[in-house]
Amino acid sequence: MREIEKKLSDEELLKYIKNVTDERPTYGYKRVTAVLRKSIRVNHKRVYRVMKENNLLLQKFGKRPTRTHDGKVETIASNVRWCSDSFKIQCWNGDKLEVAFSLDCHDREAISWVVSSKGISGELVRDLMTETFETRFKNRPNYKVQWLSDNGSGYTARETVFFGRSLGLEICTTAPYSPESNGMAEAFVKTFKRDYVYVNDLSSAERVLAQLPSWFKDYNENAPHKALGMLSPREYLKLNRAS
Repeated sequence: MREIEKKLSDEELLKYIKNVTDERPTYGYKRVTAVLRKSIRVNHKRVYRVMKENNLLLQKFGKRPTRTHDGKVETIASNVRWCSDSFKIQCWNGDKLEVAFSLDCHDREAISWVVSSKGISGELVRDLMTETFETRFKNRPNYKVQWLSDNGSGYTARETVFFGRSLGLEICTTAPYSPESNGMAEAFVKTFKRDYVYVNDLSSAERVLAQLPSWFKDYNENAPHKALGMLSPREYLKLNRAS
């Protein structure tokens, strides 16, 4: 027998809704309501209101990512959420490069990266997704990993969104001008530029390309991080895998 709607508070209804959206991230409020009605008595207008208040409504289907992320970026375990962003490097001779990377939101490892002199396209983002997934998993996990980014065109392209979903990623974007933005990726950019880009040879794109692999390797293996007890990302990963 279905549960009577009036007995459910908004908080209780939200738990039911999240159970559905976690399992079915492409469902809008109408389909969420249909699933809920199999076990509880609920009005679609109320479902819409609760989902809207908690930023669970879908963005435009087929073009935009699944739903906006505006909560805490950090996670309590690795491979739950990966964040991604890009940054530009201006060389002394006028050359320009743009680097996109993926970062684990728990252990802070820069899992993978791509670079281009023509900007970060959707194709490069898809390459980044593939390399990140293959670096962290031998087989597809039985859960979806969130992929968090800003609203850059390379990330929100239709082909990129569909490709990410086919890998088993839940595609999320940060709300524009939100204080709960992709702050972890932004902090990484500041750290990486400060500790590597600004203090090394930027004479040409060729010179920077030769150095990039060692910069990322050093960050992952040697850069201490306060949130990791002053361990580097790979020191932290090694310690936790051994325990």
